[in-house]
Amino acid sequence: MDFAIIAAGEGSRLVQEGVTTPKPLINIQGSPLIERLIRIFLQNGASSIAVIVNEEMKAVQEFLKNLQLPVPFHLHIQSTPSSMHSFYALSQYLKNDRFCLTTVDPIFKEEEFSAYIQAFQHADSQLDGLMAVTDFVDDENPLYVRTDEGMRILEFGSPPQPPRREGESYGLTVLRSYGLVSGGIYCLRQSAIRVLENAISEGMSRMRNFQQRLVDEGLKLKAYPFSKIIDVDHAEDIIKAEEFLEGYLTTKEHNR
Repeated sequence: MDFAIIAAGEGSRLVQEGVTTPKPLINIQGSPLIERLIRIFLQNGASSIAVIVNEEMKAVQEFLKNLQLPVPFHLHIQSTPSSMHSFYALSQYLKNDRFCLTTVDPIFKEEEFSAYIQAFQHADSQLDGLMAVTDFVDDENPLYVRTDEGMRILEFGSPPQPPRREGESYGLTVLRSYGLVSGGIYCLRQSAIRVLENAISEGMSRMRNFQQRLVDEGLKLKAYPFSKIIDVDHAEDIIKAEEFLEGYLTTKEHNR
C-alpha cells in the first residue's frame, strides 16, 4: 500500500507563537514529526512513500533528501493553496488501489494506527475509504463526522445547533452521531482520486469540502475510531503530544 504525507503548510500559528522549527521537524519524544510518520509507515508495510513540502521549507527538503529508505520515496516540492491541492499533487505517486494519506502533524497510538491499516487492507471491496476519527476534540475548527450505527459516514460538517425552544431536543442517536471529528488520516481507494480530479477541475479548494463531495457522489466511507489524535497546530500542542506519548509508552512498557 502506498503512503503519503501532506507537509506543505506554513505552520503559521506555530510561528506566531514563537516556534522557529518548521512543523515537520518539530521533535516529539526525540523524533521529528515527519520522521515518526515515515517510520510508522514502514512498519506497516508501505510499498512507497510520497511527501509534499512547500518551496520555502529548505531545511525540511534537505532533511528528506538525506533519508535512505528501503522503498521508493517521492519528494514533491511545491507551494500549494490548500491541503486538497497538495493531495492532488501527491496523487500521481499513489498507484496502488489502496493508499493512506495523512497530514504531517497527527499524534496517535501506534497500535491503533496499525489496527486501522489492517482493517482497511482487509475491508470488503465495496468500501471506498476508511477515515480516522476521534471523540477527542481539541481544535478551534474541528471537522465533525456524522455516521450511522454501522459507522458509515453520512456527512462531514458541523453538529446541529442547540435547540432554540425549551423542550425541543434532538434524539440521542443524532447527537451521538456527531460526537466524532476527523483525525487528518485518510485511507482511500482510486475511486477517491477520480472524485478529486473532478473537484479540482471545478475549482473546489478545501479538503473538508472534498470529503463531503465523496459522500455526495455515493462513495462508501466508514469511520474508524482512535482513542485520541492530537494535531500539533499550536506551541501548547507540542507539550500535549509529549505528555500523551510519554504516558502511552509508559503504560505500554508496564504491560509487557
